[in-house]
Amino acid sequence: MFAVFGPTASGKSDVAEALADRIRATLISADAMQVYRGLPILTNQAVRETELVSIWELDHEASVGEYAELAHAAVDEALERGRTPVVVGGTGLYLRAALVDLDLPPAPEPGTRERWEAEYDRLGAEAAHELLAARDPAAAARVHANDRRRVVRALELSEAGATLAPSEGRLWTEEVRHPTLVVGLEVPKAVLEERIATRTMQMFESGIEEEVRRALQRPISATARTVHGLSDIAELSRDEAIATLIRRTSRYAAYQRKWMRRIPGLVTVPADRPAGEVADEILEMARTRQRLPAGPAG
Repeated sequence: MFAVFGPTASGKSDVAEALADRIRATLISADAMQVYRGLPILTNQAVRETELVSIWELDHEASVGEYAELAHAAVDEALERGRTPVVVGGTGLYLRAALVDLDLPPAPEPGTRERWEAEYDRLGAEAAHELLAARDPAAAARVHANDRRRVVRALELSEAGATLAPSEGRLWTEEVRHPTLVVGLEVPKAVLEERIATRTMQMFESGIEEEVRRALQRPISATARTVHGLSDIAELSRDEAIATLIRRTSRYAAYQRKWMRRIPGLVTVPADRPAGEVADEILEMARTRQRLPAGPAG
C-alpha cells in the first residue's frame, strides 16, 4: 500500500488520484478536517471518491482513536478486495494512526472537557498548569501554561488515569500494520506559497464565505472549530480574511514540513511537476520494494 504526505497545496490529492488512474486503488483520507461534512471548499475536499471524507456532522467531536478504527477498517477492506490502499493527507497524526496500531489515550467522558475548560478559565493559566504539574508532572513539562487546549486535555487524561506524555517510541516506530511505501512530497517554499495564495483566491471565488455562513448557523464541535480560517472568514472583511488565511495556511505548511521529516521510513519525491510524473516515480519505487495487485485502474 501507499501513503502520500506533504504540506498543504503540495498536490497530495492530485498525486493520489494519478496513482488511482494507474492501479486498482482505494483512496483513504488522513485529514483531520476533511472528515467533516459541510465545509468542502474550506477543507479542500477532493471530487474523486475518497474514504473518510465528509463522514461526520460539524457537531461531532472527532478523536484520533475513532478515526484510527475507521481507517484500519477501510485499509483492510481494500486489501480484501484486491485493491491497493492509498492513504493521503496532511494531518501527520492521522496518517500515523491509519498506518500503525497506536497506543492512544482514551476519549473524555461526555461533559468532562467542558468542566475542565471552565476550571482552567476559573483558575487562570498558571494555576491550571500548576494543578496539572501536581497531577502529571511529565505532561506538564511538555505543555505551556498558555496552551489552553492541551492543558485541558492533559487534565482530562490525568483524571482518567492516563497521560498526555505517552512513549514517543510507539508513535514513531517503523512497524506498520501492512507493508507501506510512505512518500513525502517536496515542493520549494516559493512555489508552495504561490500555490497557497492562488488556491485561497479560488476558494473565495468559489463561494467559501457563504459556505462558512451556513456552517456557523448549526452547532459546531470544539474540534470542528479548529478548521483553519473558519472564524477569520466569519469575522473579518474579505481582504483581511484572505490575507489571514494565506498567512495561517503558510504557517501550517511549515509545520507539516517538520512533521514530514519525523515520519519513519518516508522517502521524498519532488512534486513541483505534473502529478502524473510524480505518480509514475512512486510506482517505479514501489516495483523495487513490493508487488502491486494486477489489473486495470478503477
